[in-house]
Amino acid sequence: MRPVASGAAGRVARVVSADGILAPLNDEQRRAATTVRGPVAILAGAGTGKTTTITHRIAYQVATHAFAPPQILAVTFTEKAAGELRARLARLGVAGVEARTFHAAALSQLSRAWPTHVGSSLPEILDHKAPLIASLANALPPPHRFMPRGELAGEIEWAKNRLIPPSRYLDELTRTGHEPPIPAEMMHHVYDGYERRKTRAERIDFEDMLRLAVELFDERPAAADELRARLHTFTVDEYQDVNTLQQQLLLRWLGGRDDVCVVGDDYQTIYTFTGASPEHLLSFPERYPDATVVRLETNYRSSPQILAVANRLATKLGGFRKELRPTRSDGPNPTARGLPDPEKEVAFVVSETQRLIGDGVPAESLAVIYRINARSEPYEEALAAAGVPYQVRDGSFLRRPGPRGVMARLRRAAAGASVRDAVVAITDALGYSPDTEPDADEEITRQADLARLRSLATEYDTAHGDGGSVEGFVAELTERFHTEKSGRGVQLLTYHRAKGLEFDAVFLPRLLDRELPFRSQRSAADPDEERRLFYVGITRARTHLYLSWPRDPKASPSPFLRELGVISAEPARGSRNDRPPRPKVTAPSNGPLFDRLKAWRRERASADGVPAYVVFKDATLAEIAERKPATKGQLADVSGVGPAKLERYADEVLAVVATT
Repeated sequence: MRPVASGAAGRVARVVSADGILAPLNDEQRRAATTVRGPVAILAGAGTGKTTTITHRIAYQVATHAFAPPQILAVTFTEKAAGELRARLARLGVAGVEARTFHAAALSQLSRAWPTHVGSSLPEILDHKAPLIASLANALPPPHRFMPRGELAGEIEWAKNRLIPPSRYLDELTRTGHEPPIPAEMMHHVYDGYERRKTRAERIDFEDMLRLAVELFDERPAAADELRARLHTFTVDEYQDVNTLQQQLLLRWLGGRDDVCVVGDDYQTIYTFTGASPEHLLSFPERYPDATVVRLETNYRSSPQILAVANRLATKLGGFRKELRPTRSDGPNPTARGLPDPEKEVAFVVSETQRLIGDGVPAESLAVIYRINARSEPYEEALAAAGVPYQVRDGSFLRRPGPRGVMARLRRAAAGASVRDAVVAITDALGYSPDTEPDADEEITRQADLARLRSLATEYDTAHGDGGSVEGFVAELTERFHTEKSGRGVQLLTYHRAKGLEFDAVFLPRLLDRELPFRSQRSAADPDEERRLFYVGITRARTHLYLSWPRDPKASPSPFLRELGVISAEPARGSRNDRPPRPKVTAPSNGPLFDRLKAWRRERASADGVPAYVVFKDATLAEIAERKPATKGQLADVSGVGPAKLERYADEVLAVVATT
């Protein structure tokens, strides 16, 4: 083949020959690449060279003249991934392939076909849902009024990605058992109001782009014919994360044809809360009985020791069985450790990061991965105190909704005000509610952050006395939680944010039941998806893997640790599981002692800077009110009172009870 010009810069990129395209591939990858006609399913395990495989397959399609570049549409889930795909194709001398996200592809198709086939201009795109949601949310009763707008927008997207309009929303909640972030009737009001306001404003959102494209191709056959005459084959990356709406659009593109290659790993399906479903990938061989199915199991990322842990967990993941095979040499055995308490666990993680950095591991190749954003704060503070540079990938403490709102208001606070009084007033205005037990991840994080700021304000006032000021407090927080301005350092991020990344060392702390798998008071995350999150976390590691959990009589280690064989399946002798069950107590929730206990809890939680349920839950207070314990021994027999809380709160609780 002749060299081709690579662009205006005048550089020349050599078109790689068909044999050259295949040369760097292993047998599994080569089989996928040489199957140039669909249907094809590539089941790509973690670290097996998925992007390399699909890039070389597309290049091989072009090199063998199976398809011309303009006839190929490659769909990715992020603009960054689309850009990477185009760049890799360019290095192979292939130009002209359309690589876009679903939304970008739909917008391009609508912009091209809408004026001709509909006869009007395409409505303007709504960049964010928050402006239309804000006033609807502000009208909700407290504490729901302060629900992060992102949670409400996410619930609307959950419905729209499943093609559920407001008229069917409540019925669908009943049918599926899905838990919205606020009571169902309120969420329906917000969803319906959002759709009405969007229609009046003559705007469309990102989900509407996909829906309108589906409707256009259904209702305007000429538009569908034009698209199908132009695009002949499709590659869909991360197919395990496709939702119903995206799958319907893909079917319209195909129009009954089967030249499609889907690429994904059902073990890494972690976005079902957005409407994604692994069933599209799992059912692909049933929909296309003649499909070529290729498993990529040769792993180029992780040491054999880390893959042994991942493969042990994989036996519990179901779906398409894939066992990752190592290509790297041996590394250190993963570390699994229970620590005495959360503070000791944080100290252990920070100490190990310092040791690894001292051994020459780049700080930015270390990652601390946690379940929800609220868990970043102790690591931000501890790393900053230790002088270890760090970076937070989305959701750093001072940039999260709660602290950001507090800091903005503090900067406008009147001079001379007590820092604690100012922070208490601001957090109250922002909906701090220590008695609530929220279900949504973002609201759990927001409430924890507001509580932490109250605690920090109390700590600041105690340390500085009359010499403190609001301005000084803001400056101290900014320094205390500063991130590395260069964007380098140990990376702090959630499991969801970690997907697609890899690191020399990975720390997975707080492996506790109710944390992973995540559960709130009213609802529980799907344990199968939570297990997949854990698998994603494990497979991010190249050389070093740390699994840790704080010991606590009130929090059992994650059941996933038992599945790995890290801890025994049997409860430890003397654990609460060995005790005979206590009788169920049905104390009235409005008695005078119960009310006094709640008032004490509110004051204690405020002083400690924690939500009230962290001190004691309502059920525990109800049992205390019923039993009226007079001694520490009697109090220790109440469900929900363990050694740590007995030592911390016994004298105060017994004093409240004694006032009866």
